[in-house]
Amino acid sequence: MLSGIFTPMVTAFDTEGRLDLDANRRIIEHLIAGGVDGILLLGSIGEFFALTADEKRELIRLGVETVARRTALLVGTGGTVVPEVVELTRFARRAGADAAVIISPYYFSLDAESLYRYYAEIASATDLPIVLYNFPDRTATELTCEVVLRLARQFPSIRGIKDTVDSISHTRALIEAVKPQRPDFAVLSGYDEYLAPNLLSGGDGLIGGLSNIVPALHVAMCGALCRGDLRAVAADQKRLNRLMALYTVSQPFVGAIKAAVSLVVDGVCPACRPPAGALSPDQFAAVAGILRRAGVLD
Repeated sequence: MLSGIFTPMVTAFDTEGRLDLDANRRIIEHLIAGGVDGILLLGSIGEFFALTADEKRELIRLGVETVARRTALLVGTGGTVVPEVVELTRFARRAGADAAVIISPYYFSLDAESLYRYYAEIASATDLPIVLYNFPDRTATELTCEVVLRLARQFPSIRGIKDTVDSISHTRALIEAVKPQRPDFAVLSGYDEYLAPNLLSGGDGLIGGLSNIVPALHVAMCGALCRGDLRAVAADQKRLNRLMALYTVSQPFVGAIKAAVSLVVDGVCPACRPPAGALSPDQFAAVAGILRRAGVLD
């Protein structure tokens, strides 16, 4: 079962905007050294929407080769064209990935039956384990408990969900609806600050962007929760709360997260793909200040 801390890894580019393979390897090593339970390539923070199909395949090959089974490797394969989603998911399976994380279709708000058909078609056409990805702020559509439970009942290959909703209530409702019938179904939060309430509610952990920066903090907090060390949990939560300010520094927030990564992993350029622009000097200084207040930088 998927459980623990999974990092939706930033994708490193060089100053010309090309994939920087060496920098991506360094980030992977940083995450593995931090003890994460898995790495997600091509998530939202990984700028999947800005990469070509060839670049996605190149990054998947790099990830499989570099991770080398030292931790789980998940790949974001979602999109709006089902045959392309199926093809990329099958490629990830052949390459050696452990699971696909598939965002619901975006642009049009879809009804429950349309969402069910989308995932059912993909699950029927592939054999790689699937994690549903609910991010209504980006897709204009919410994966309801009813849709998730229907899919979980019918498709054993659908192993869990990343619930990126800024409310623990929705995640808790998923836990209560699905786990009694699929105890192996993983419910993972998508906002870092909800790690503790997720686990305390019976969930399975986190796919959170701040773990790019300090993976050991997330891993330690998860361990403290499992041990019942509430003093350590409270201290870790305070640090996470300070780091949450990174999400407000830039729009999209990817730029601030990547800038923070560049300050803790040598040789990583903070550049994002257009239309996102470079951070201003003031924004970069704000990122550094947040890291100092959270005890990440001296």
